[in-house]
Amino acid sequence: MALTIHRKLASILEEIDREGFAELVRLSVLKKWFEKPGRLTAFALWIAEQATTGEAPTSEPEAALLAQVRALLADLPARGDLNPRAMRELQARLEAFQPDYRSVNWGRVRLVNSKALMLCEDALGICLRHPDDPRLGYKLAADYCGHYDARYGRNLNGPSRDRVEEIAVFVARREADEIAFPHGTSVLGEP
Repeated sequence: MALTIHRKLASILEEIDREGFAELVRLSVLKKWFEKPGRLTAFALWIAEQATTGEAPTSEPEAALLAQVRALLADLPARGDLNPRAMRELQARLEAFQPDYRSVNWGRVRLVNSKALMLCEDALGICLRHPDDPRLGYKLAADYCGHYDARYGRNLNGPSRDRVEEIAVFVARREADEIAFPHGTSVLGEP
């Protein structure tokens, strides 16, 4: 019998509890789950929502952009679908907020000042251009959960545990919505 996504996510949590960390690649179990239509978009929107409610912004422009993301997300239930034009405009503003790159030996690296804004930007990119690419969903989950600790490097440790658990709750809730609303047409999983 194949392990369910719920059991696989629980095993990640157990490994973090037992070892103090788990490798980010363990989140790749989500790729298969994202293959069902609508799940990746719903996950990306959920990550954007989570990002707007995290740590306090460090500047007024960052706070304003997070408020714009919250407003866009708040409009979704009323619309029942995405507003691509508004999403494209907001994603462009998010990208313009962190335009700096540094050249290193192996290529260019983007300098990120706000993880929350980066998560929102990537989430909108998935919704607009890549709603069927599970690899980007995995990357978004890894960026959301990944944490650096000098003892373990950047992986699933410390605060990552709570975030993996949040994803497990999201997955369970999304599957319950799919059962309750089998013919749902909105990105929110509702009829």
